[in-house]
Amino acid sequence: MWAGSLEDVGDQLVGAFQNPGLLLGIPLALAGAVFMSFGAQYQHRGVAKVERLSGKDGSTGLTGGQLRQLLARPSWVIGTLMLGLAIVCQLGALAVAPLIVVQPLGAVALVITTLLNARVSGHAPTRRSMLAIVACVGGIFSFVIVAALFATEQTVTSRQIVIVLIVLTVIALLLVGFWLLVRRRHGIRALFYILAAGIVYGFVATLAKIVIKRIQAGDFEWLTVLCVIALLGGTALGAYFVQTAYSSGPPDLVIAGLTVVDPMVAVMIGLLVLGEGAAVPPWGFVMFGISGAIAIWGVTTLARFHPQVMSESQELPFTRGSSGTAGSDAAGTGAGEDPLV
Repeated sequence: MWAGSLEDVGDQLVGAFQNPGLLLGIPLALAGAVFMSFGAQYQHRGVAKVERLSGKDGSTGLTGGQLRQLLARPSWVIGTLMLGLAIVCQLGALAVAPLIVVQPLGAVALVITTLLNARVSGHAPTRRSMLAIVACVGGIFSFVIVAALFATEQTVTSRQIVIVLIVLTVIALLLVGFWLLVRRRHGIRALFYILAAGIVYGFVATLAKIVIKRIQAGDFEWLTVLCVIALLGGTALGAYFVQTAYSSGPPDLVIAGLTVVDPMVAVMIGLLVLGEGAAVPPWGFVMFGISGAIAIWGVTTLARFHPQVMSESQELPFTRGSSGTAGSDAAGTGAGEDPLV
């Protein structure tokens, strides 16, 4: 039984790489990853500048004034345009190449963003943070590959669409309510914003797929309009969480959460709600659990032990040690360094 399953997997892999669309799909996917990396870096820089100019910490939630100021920051606008190009490249790649190849390549953005941020911030990745990045990339690669091998396209029914819309509404309300409760707590903010954005964008990707399929089928009616409204609303909510995440953590940490959580949520919706998992064998669901756990462990570990996060946490005015000195004082005066550097 196992031998037959492995032979089938091998045949599907060979068939995937015989697709001539790979000659265009792979470069498009890699270009999308590059644009995403640079876009995240520029947007992070724009948010940081707006925080300095406004004198307000945006990690508890960007204000309306800060959001308007972002539109006037060239770095943030350039980053937004690059992220738009990344979306175009990813959609183009999915149109000509198999998901099994295109989707995992998006994780390349995490590696590129890590190298970019290390150069810009001066915080070189540590062994523990590199292990976390490997876990993120490896976990999402194996998760998406198993899904791509066995997931089958199904006609989306109106009932399934209603379920997706209801679940998205409930989750969005829960995320906003939870955000109102925890936004003043420093220790949970970065990870929450990243996970929340990834969850919302997973639903956005699903809704985009539903809208495209219904338009192709000439079935544009009130339910499709609701999907478009929910897609736009989800995009706005996810974008807000992403921009606020830039105030709470480095850009490669944000990209880690998005490249892990977003595709996993979209795949699980397809499998559990849209009926695309009918052909997945039991061991496939075991692999989903293992791969997902590894990837999520990578994100949470990176959130805790990212070198830039750990360095900045030492500058917070928390009382540490038996001397009762604040972190910023200890860091700034204990070593004879200027605390403003």
